Amino acid sequence: MVVEENMSKAWNESATLQIVDAGEFQPDKTASQLNTKYGSILYERARVSTDDYRKLNQQGFLKVEGLLSADDIRELSQHMDDVLAGKETAPGFPKIDPSFSASQRVAAFSRIHNAHRVHALHERFLLHPRILDVVEQLSGPDILALQSMAFFKEPGQPGQGLIAAWVAISDATEDNGCLWFRAGSQVEPTYPCPGNSFTQAASGLDGVFQNFTASVLEPTDNQLTGVAERYPEIPCPAKPGDVVFFRGNILHRSHANNSSTSRRAFVAHYCDARSFVPWNIGRGWEGMDEGKGANNLHILARGGSHLPYAHPRFGTPIQRLR
Repeated sequence: MVVEENMSKAWNESATLQIVDAGEFQPDKTASQLNTKYGSILYERARVSTDDYRKLNQQGFLKVEGLLSADDIRELSQHMDDVLAGKETAPGFPKIDPSFSASQRVAAFSRIHNAHRVHALHERFLLHPRILDVVEQLSGPDILALQSMAFFKEPGQPGQGLIAAWVAISDATEDNGCLWFRAGSQVEPTYPCPGNSFTQAASGLDGVFQNFTASVLEPTDNQLTGVAERYPEIPCPAKPGDVVFFRGNILHRSHANNSSTSRRAFVAHYCDARSFVPWNIGRGWEGMDEGKGANNLHILARGGSHLPYAHPRFGTPIQRLR
């Protein structure tokens, strides 16, 4: 559930912000083993405390400072520079013409969804051992990797039972669009979307309404605004390498980037690998109409499962139960 702010008037209103979803495309077959070499890299195991665990569950989010190294962040940042410059691409990515202006390049990439299915770097960071270390300690040993997103939040651009890991690639400040959370709102029931049978479980509770406006940008027209206002709103600025973990049902948003610098982030979503997953990057899947799950389309990132699962497409090393 996300409540957004108004779009910034500073953004070039003639530009069309492009949300790229690469998940439906197939990767280059020659790239299938690109990440196998990273099996020789040894990372120090990341640890969080019982205080951290309580903080996550009490307020709904937890920032782990310096979880990723400076080298990791430089690699992600350079990749995003190269994508905007047209030096690097993947199936499903928009074509960047050399004649494009800076604003046209940025407009082509507001954010990229699910590039882990077509680009080795995105898969590697979705399955980064230190991120998974923390997810394991906060949510359990069996981890299914559901979704990845890369945010190119340039100056003037507007804001936007799982656990999310939000990796700061650049400084995230209140001026350039850091995350804001309604602390404690994760205790709310699900306010179901009409027509989605998977969100109707709580609809019998008194006070639960059919949520017709979850994606409406104007707060005064969004039904979830009244829910959000029950809880204090807390900013969560972050430094490059910090990772913010939060429950998927906490109300959160980011404001417009009103600074002169970009705010970049890589985001991954995970869930318990032993739970039924009725979701495939917003698209249908074989057996959906018969009530079959989509677990087989998502990577088992760690642990084990009695349900089907996918394997990394680019050979990223992972830890599984034998």
